[in-house]
Amino acid sequence: MSGSSGLPTVVGMIEARDLTKRYGDRTAVDGLTFTVRPGRVTGFLGPNGAGKSTTLRLVLGLDAPTSGTATVGGRRYAELAAPLGTVGSLLDAKGVHGGRTARQHLTGLAAGNRIPRHRVEDVLDLTGLTEVAGRRVKGFSLGMSQRLGMAAALLGDPEVLILDEPVNGLDTEGIRWIRTLLKSLAAQGRTVFLSSHLMSEMELTADHLIVIGCGRLLADTTMRDFIETNSRAHTLVRSPEPEKLRDLLEAKGASVRLDARGGWRVDGLDANAIGDLARDQGLTLHELTPAHSSLEEVYTALSRDSAEYRTRQEALR
Repeated sequence: MSGSSGLPTVVGMIEARDLTKRYGDRTAVDGLTFTVRPGRVTGFLGPNGAGKSTTLRLVLGLDAPTSGTATVGGRRYAELAAPLGTVGSLLDAKGVHGGRTARQHLTGLAAGNRIPRHRVEDVLDLTGLTEVAGRRVKGFSLGMSQRLGMAAALLGDPEVLILDEPVNGLDTEGIRWIRTLLKSLAAQGRTVFLSSHLMSEMELTADHLIVIGCGRLLADTTMRDFIETNSRAHTLVRSPEPEKLRDLLEAKGASVRLDARGGWRVDGLDANAIGDLARDQGLTLHELTPAHSSLEEVYTALSRDSAEYRTRQEALR
């Protein structure tokens, strides 16, 4: 298969090229270029108003770009011969007629897209909805609606999944189920493009990250490289004499604060220096672990810089 450029195109690959969308004098997406490849979960990050939802709508043909292109397997969504068999999507879990049952909703989608009827029962079972398939959707909780949205996305057994906040409303078991499912689909060679504000879960699920701010690309890299490149190294330290240890470290110019996992998070002194200092002062240490920032910490700092940039640009207008 070849794209418009004549170069080979990977089936299932999502490509944005100089993608731009303007609404009047507001630019929601500003010259975005990225590729989402099969065989991995790609996380899509950005603060509210960054242009994530608009980008997903452009890929799915729900909005038309002002300029640039968004394609799946080298084709615009409208050009796909069997859209649900190529791309499964979940953008709005509550966007279902409340008077229909879960089974009726899926059966209608299957009939309209020439999808075998047995797929309805397959996805109901996969998403844990078989027992409530005869209930009207208006009585569903947000978590159940998310599961129904996932069932609809998987109905055509697609090679590409585009999901916007799929874990909203799910309990811990449901979140783990989504994580396992997405990883298994990627391992089968499918393309998984996932937007979420839940950073801790994204860190466990995604292999690759695309980060945008103010409609522009901020990062397109692996999860590991994103964290290691943008994080500040620090050291986790625990001692049976925590206050004495803190005073000692601060006297040497280190920044010390409580870590969510217990103990102190220390910036400004590396593990070797802390260990030598504790030994010289006769302090016992129960932990001395070099560490990097979490995805949440790195992302928060990066998106803050983007927000500050936007504020400065607006002030110049």
